[in-house]
Amino acid sequence: MSAETPVQSAGTFTRLRLRFRDWRGTRPFWAGLFTLLGGIPIAYFPYATLKLGHMSLAMATTAGAGSLIIGVLLFTLGLTMWFQSATRVFAGVASILLALVSLVVSNIGGFLIGFLLALIGGALSLSWAPGEPPVEAAGEQDGADAPTGEAAPDGAPQDPAAAPRFPAVSFEKGEDGEADGVRAAGGHRVG
Repeated sequence: MSAETPVQSAGTFTRLRLRFRDWRGTRPFWAGLFTLLGGIPIAYFPYATLKLGHMSLAMATTAGAGSLIIGVLLFTLGLTMWFQSATRVFAGVASILLALVSLVVSNIGGFLIGFLLALIGGALSLSWAPGEPPVEAAGEQDGADAPTGEAAPDGAPQDPAAAPRFPAVSFEKGEDGEADGVRAAGGHRVG
């Protein structure tokens, strides 16, 4: 390899994966996915016809239309969590309420599968908070972090993790002039 060799750019798959990861990190992705998946069994099971050999088992109930409405609403709320993350609190509360209603309306909430998925999705949506923006580079902070642990020169608040504060100490000297020990600010001898 020489200095003139061009740098190979990342492949299409890698670029798409990184873009998806960035998109996913700015919204309640898993909350939307669980809510979306929770709506599918709730809407599907009342209209499903299961075949067991030559026997057909129809799950159609009088609440089939209610189940379909709940399933479609949960599916829509899952998409809303993805594309309108500002409404995540409303979507989370609505998902939890629809999941609870599906217990009595839709075959025990889609045989508890849809109920649990929608309930988890709603709870994740309520607990999700947007991340903080990336911190600027260290050289652009204008002395906000003083290396000595004292206040920054421009009066900016200091970062408590930057430098720990220790109590004032004084060294005691013995008769021979050598350091004998350390006395902390409270007067207790250390060492």
